[in-house]
Amino acid sequence: METLLLPFSPRYIVLTICAVVTALLIGIGIFDQNLKVWELLLVPIAVFGALTLLGIRDLLQKNHAVLRNYPISAHIRFLLEEIRPEMRQYFFESEKDGMPFSRDTRALVYQRAKMQLDKRPFGTQEDVYREGYEWMHHSVAPKARGAAEFRVTVGGPDCTKSYSASVFNISAMSFGALSPNAVRALNIGAKKGGFAHDTGEGGVSPYHRENGGDLIWEIGSGYFGCRNRDGSFNPEEFARVAADDQIKMVELKISQGAKPGHGGVLPAAKVSEEIAKIRGVAMGEDCISPATHGAFSTPLQMMAFIGEMRRLSGGKPAGFKMCIGHPWEFLAICKAMLETGIYPDFIVVDGNEGGTGAAPLEFMDHLGMPMREGVSFVHNALIGINARDRIKIGAAGKIATAFDMARAMAIGADWCNSARGFMFALGCIQSLSCHTDRCPTGVSTQDPTRARALVVPLKTERVYMYHHATLHALSELLAAAGLDHPKQLRPIHFSKRTSSTEVMSFAKLYPSLRPGELIEGTQDPRFRDAWAMARADSFQAAG
Repeated sequence: METLLLPFSPRYIVLTICAVVTALLIGIGIFDQNLKVWELLLVPIAVFGALTLLGIRDLLQKNHAVLRNYPISAHIRFLLEEIRPEMRQYFFESEKDGMPFSRDTRALVYQRAKMQLDKRPFGTQEDVYREGYEWMHHSVAPKARGAAEFRVTVGGPDCTKSYSASVFNISAMSFGALSPNAVRALNIGAKKGGFAHDTGEGGVSPYHRENGGDLIWEIGSGYFGCRNRDGSFNPEEFARVAADDQIKMVELKISQGAKPGHGGVLPAAKVSEEIAKIRGVAMGEDCISPATHGAFSTPLQMMAFIGEMRRLSGGKPAGFKMCIGHPWEFLAICKAMLETGIYPDFIVVDGNEGGTGAAPLEFMDHLGMPMREGVSFVHNALIGINARDRIKIGAAGKIATAFDMARAMAIGADWCNSARGFMFALGCIQSLSCHTDRCPTGVSTQDPTRARALVVPLKTERVYMYHHATLHALSELLAAAGLDHPKQLRPIHFSKRTSSTEVMSFAKLYPSLRPGELIEGTQDPRFRDAWAMARADSFQAAG
């Protein structure tokens, strides 16, 4: 009896209704035998018949238990799940909610990119008494706001072609991850604004070259654009590409924020003829970025490789990018600098909060040091080996506003890179579909029908204006603090609430080493044990 009543239970009632309605409509048509009646009934029969067939399919399929128990009606769940991010973003998310970037931050970038009013009324929406709230100190004797074209010279004593870089540049994003139109718009905007465009590890594409904006050429473990057929580094090809005057600096990627220590694979199906040519890989084969480099395996060899990159590029600034992991590994690199006398011209510190590409959840959420701790660590390590004055530090990781920049530079950065900030300027709406090739705005896709939505001349202006307006805001912050240039920023200019009743200066949160302290023998617990474990001849810990 219970089995006979199942079709009328709440779980199956939708399927039962569809089947009964379909049968009744067909019965009416057969009984009436009128052509006009059949014409009226045809659409309802098709609709309810299709739903009935869908319900039968749901009952028979084995992949989704919820569909077997709730045929037809369970599809509403999947529909709601599909549109949940959009519903939350547009209807339920507050101005300060939303991850990775809040609605307020995204709106600020859009407004600055479009040169619209970016002011906010009626006071802050921040809870200034919550733990973690941070602020910058102002001066009772503020300066008159000066020029916003802040620059930093990158290039140590061994560099013969130093580069005057903007303090705000486009972070590494490869062609292949970004569409051709996105790369074009970024590069033209960089040229107009006088700032640099990092190519990402995917190689220097024609879209990077065609408009002449300054480039930072990033070389990853796949050595794309300068590799042999077996994937090994090709110094002759590197020298040929690096000789281009458009390339201002060369950067070795050790790791990136979103997935440090993790390689990558572009499946053969996605390796188009164009991408294969740019990256120097074969058609029909997976394009592999190994987790580790093949050109070196020790800190000493790494320093030699960076020295070779500088030589092969004709004396251009050579450096590396990494997300800090084991502290002793970076200190091993520092010991290799001391032992070889080879120093990079710059180091870009990526934080685990960075990353425009897809990554495993565990890597994205729980692996690697956050950017601010990483910048402070690298800054102090270089002070501790008396190398800070010859090596510039770039910071990358969730930087979108002038306050983000000022905070990073107070901790130790000389300049800042932004990837997602400039993606917002291009029109990115944070749909979180970068890895699906279904980007709704044409930024992160290789589908030409989607990429055409990104109109290059319009987005070029927005890239330029976002950069310009952000530096303008930075200049206003500095003037309010009584400073002339971001290089004057120090930890004492910032404070953080550590509880509802306690506040600490960044000077206490990020204490500094003395010049040469690591060489002399530090007792600072942040460095003492890691320095003892570091070996110039190996990334493995000593002892």
